[in-house]
Amino acid sequence: MQSSERPLSGTEVRYHRVEGLAPTAGREVEDDRTWARLLASPEPLHALRLQGLDLTRHREQLLARDDLEDIVVLGGELDREVERHLRRHGAIIFPSVPRAPVDPYRARLYTPQELYAGLEEGGYDSTVDARAYRWFEDATVRHDAYVTALRAIHDDAMSDALTALLEDRRVVGIMGGHALRRGTPEFAEAALLGHRVARSGALVLTGGGPGAMEAANLGAWAVDEEVLAAALDAVAQVPEFVPDIEAWVRPALALRSGAVPSPKGLRSVGIPTWYYGHEPPNAFAQLVAKFFSNALREDLLLAHSRGGLVVLPGAAGTVQEVFQMATRLYYEVDGPDVLPPLVLVGREHWTERLPVEPLLRALGSGRPMAGALHLVDSVEEAADVVTT
Repeated sequence: MQSSERPLSGTEVRYHRVEGLAPTAGREVEDDRTWARLLASPEPLHALRLQGLDLTRHREQLLARDDLEDIVVLGGELDREVERHLRRHGAIIFPSVPRAPVDPYRARLYTPQELYAGLEEGGYDSTVDARAYRWFEDATVRHDAYVTALRAIHDDAMSDALTALLEDRRVVGIMGGHALRRGTPEFAEAALLGHRVARSGALVLTGGGPGAMEAANLGAWAVDEEVLAAALDAVAQVPEFVPDIEAWVRPALALRSGAVPSPKGLRSVGIPTWYYGHEPPNAFAQLVAKFFSNALREDLLLAHSRGGLVVLPGAAGTVQEVFQMATRLYYEVDGPDVLPPLVLVGREHWTERLPVEPLLRALGSGRPMAGALHLVDSVEEAADVVTT
């Protein structure tokens, strides 16, 4: 379990409490400034996790230290002398993986531009995103123990970075089907929802994919409703990502890199997965936490939606996520004023086409969960629930 202890003010050292070990076990060091401070301090260096650092930058100070037992080096830059010194004094080194399409040890979220790097040179198949999906699906390495460990390390680093980013923020999750087409009234409504939630000061969190997820991220990105309307017109020229992801993402990337005013501060994050590799990440989430594990991704999306969860019409995947959230609410013992609201948008969809709402009401009967359930007909009503 993570702790908020920070012995060095302003650093990015994070602590993990492990049963039976001292509270200082497993400190993660992810930036050069923190590493330099630790090297210069009298504090023992035992049990650090050095993630993606250039250890040749302060090599003389490092070579002068012998308190390196149980340090784990995750990627980064080393020369032979530094590597020998670390191993001699008990450090464990996970080498860089040049053949992997992503850095398993990266300590920060992605930007859409990073995931779509290579698009101009070779189309979508050449992008980091597409190559990572092929690496995930590659039968020759899919069950390789080392590759499995690298993917787990990558996802743990993503989880840590996401948690640090969202800490102390009011976060509202927005969910809905990936099949929602650009240019439809429903897409525009989902975008308006994202815009109004972000305008209230909350951070919009989505599954990071196409459809309703893209619409909500687009709305959060738009600085005003005039920019939003223009962006909706621009992306409507390519209504869906099938069969041409490259054509679908280009208008969004052009808007992100063009003369359109950018929002001040962080307004939205996407959490997609390579498990659903056929669903590309949308380019309107300002930052992207992409995972190999879909189960971890879904759990984090729900856990971080502390300001509420708005669910637009969707199918099987959306229904699954609704009941995952319902399970959390069902077992909570706090009152309804403490529980995050779960807002279903579309009375006909959630009571007749997919009668989820009656079952939720039956589950919540007599429990605090009942006060957290809301069924509304419009995105304006949904925005009112999570912004007031």
